[in-house]
Amino acid sequence: MSMSTNPDPDAVKTKKAGPPPPLEPLVDTHAHLDDPRMRPHLGEILARARRAGVVQVVAIGTTAADSADVAAIAGEQPGVFAAVGFQPNNVVDAVAGDWGRIVELAARPRVVALGETGLDRHWDRSPFGLQQEWFQRHLDLARERDLPVVIHCRECEADVVAQLAGMGGPVRGVLHSFTGGREQAEAFLGLGLHISFAGMLTFANKNLDALREAAAAVPLDRLLVETDSPYLTPHPLRGRGNEPAFVTWTARKLAEIHGVSDLELARIVTANARALFRLPDADLILAPARGEPGRPASA
Repeated sequence: MSMSTNPDPDAVKTKKAGPPPPLEPLVDTHAHLDDPRMRPHLGEILARARRAGVVQVVAIGTTAADSADVAAIAGEQPGVFAAVGFQPNNVVDAVAGDWGRIVELAARPRVVALGETGLDRHWDRSPFGLQQEWFQRHLDLARERDLPVVIHCRECEADVVAQLAGMGGPVRGVLHSFTGGREQAEAFLGLGLHISFAGMLTFANKNLDALREAAAAVPLDRLLVETDSPYLTPHPLRGRGNEPAFVTWTARKLAEIHGVSDLELARIVTANARALFRLPDADLILAPARGEPGRPASA
């Protein structure tokens, strides 16, 4: 989950860009479908996603309450699955019973991962020791339940690497919305993780060239794509709210970086997501009926 926005000099001229060109199949591995900017329009959002070629979505929890919400959404919506957990910036707000709620939710049908969990030194909202304690709880439960972990890492790559290394073996999971360089990506890959890229990969900023170089170094069989919606809207749609349909732009950029066709990249990252999260191939977002409304997301 992103907790900030960056100035976008192209926002005005890209805001009215049309719908993404379809690219199928894709799995958006990280979307905050419970967010109040998305939840009231979820039917329309999923219809647009399906039209764009997105066939499955992993909805992400960040507190006990919204973990329950995404688990409920997954129970209601074909093609939607849930990850449950506490985002590190939120652990300071946890109350008695919250961890027990996560443990209970992790056993629900269609809950396919724990998270998002991890560490964050950027915001300094939760004491770092408390973040580490909660991160370890997620890691231990994930190993106990044989579930992957969805990991948030901001300005603390070495800390995350050290804690994962302490698990004593490969960790099944994904470093979500990766923003680091090649050396950091290689460290996470060495611990067994997949690496997921969001809309920042498409931004024209020269200071993100190192991110694109890191993406080029990630083996195809360890790549995932995500939106982190409603955050991190990809180019050319920056300046408006993000949603799962827009993952196609990130996938196309990743294909360009790796020198493979868009369709081949889509096939690979979808197979990777289904293997990591154990998603059933036939459980898909329903295709919208002809003429069914699907208004663009509001800016």
